[in-house]
Amino acid sequence: MREPTACAGCLRRGQLMGRLAPYIDRSGMRGARIPELLRLSNDDLAHAVAPGVAEQIVESVASIGEGQLREELARSRCWACCQHDESLFPGGLRDGAGAPWALIGQGDPALLARLEPHDAVAVVGSRRASSYGREVSRQLGADLARAGMAVVSGLAFGVDACAHRGALDDGLTVAVLGTGADVPYPTNHRSLARRIAESGLILSEMPPGTGAWRWSFPARNRIIAGLAGMTVVVEAAERSGSILTADFAVDLGRDLGAVPGPVSARTSVGTNALLANGAAVVRDAQDVLDSVLGPQARGAEPAGEALSAGARLAVQVVEQGATTCDEVAAVLGLSAGDAAAALSAAEGAGYVRVSLVGAYTRTELAWPSTSASAEPGTPAEGQKGVDGS
Repeated sequence: MREPTACAGCLRRGQLMGRLAPYIDRSGMRGARIPELLRLSNDDLAHAVAPGVAEQIVESVASIGEGQLREELARSRCWACCQHDESLFPGGLRDGAGAPWALIGQGDPALLARLEPHDAVAVVGSRRASSYGREVSRQLGADLARAGMAVVSGLAFGVDACAHRGALDDGLTVAVLGTGADVPYPTNHRSLARRIAESGLILSEMPPGTGAWRWSFPARNRIIAGLAGMTVVVEAAERSGSILTADFAVDLGRDLGAVPGPVSARTSVGTNALLANGAAVVRDAQDVLDSVLGPQARGAEPAGEALSAGARLAVQVVEQGATTCDEVAAVLGLSAGDAAAALSAAEGAGYVRVSLVGAYTRTELAWPSTSASAEPGTPAEGQKGVDGS
């Protein structure tokens, strides 16, 4: 696999955005207006947000040598791919005006070839997700990844992080940042970003070393929507970064889905409004696959929680034809009480069902990945970040 390529002109565009970042923040440009701003040429962009120093900034960026640009990438352990690299630059990002000139990334660049809309789903939502929202996000991430879809999100607290973690054990996940690819945000997610880079991709259009700016998160959201054939919003307030991502997806002509939630919950106001306006109802990964690929074109095999060794053996004995507690006990050499406890745990987790006459049968619930672990707590979710999710 050859290294991805990015021409000097496209790399300089990133440098220009990095130098104009504080001016864009002060310009008051927000939300849906950011892609409009980023459609401008280098000169027009600089004059739009920093008229007093535009020429100096543009000239300074133009003077950066190609060797210096590539040295910066190497120091940050990043690579870059621009629109002129037709074999690797994601096709979904070519559809809309204001698309990034280049992507700077960490991880295996060969995975860029998998980022086509029919093979990628964005899962986004509230930073202050409820326990319901976090669990739905994790399960969607895991089931979609297991079905071969790339799971794209933004590394934020709440829904984003849960979707990434769900996907990590079973497939490809891609984190798109509003900071430089070497600057995980929020900083609490450094270890998560490291894990994603080891088996997936970290992507950004900002140059290495760039910190967080308010405007760069709406800019990031347009990339998330562009990479995916469908954007799924799990939980969201009425006005939020997740709803903005949904708007970008609609503007690109991509599918939009939302997970229904309690009408009394603040985190469900945005998703329920999307559903009322025509977004597809997402109950599970199969709904997503049917929407992106066509009905039953690909199956999503549900996976359950980890079981103790004894309970898992009991399920395997039921799979082999045992139907009663006594039969399971006899095969495993257990007491009736121990066999009943193991079967009860398996039933509670959804791996077996029991009839009114006490006959056990195996359900379709799949085993979780052997490396799956409990979802860690979400730190500092009560604080609002600059991403505005």
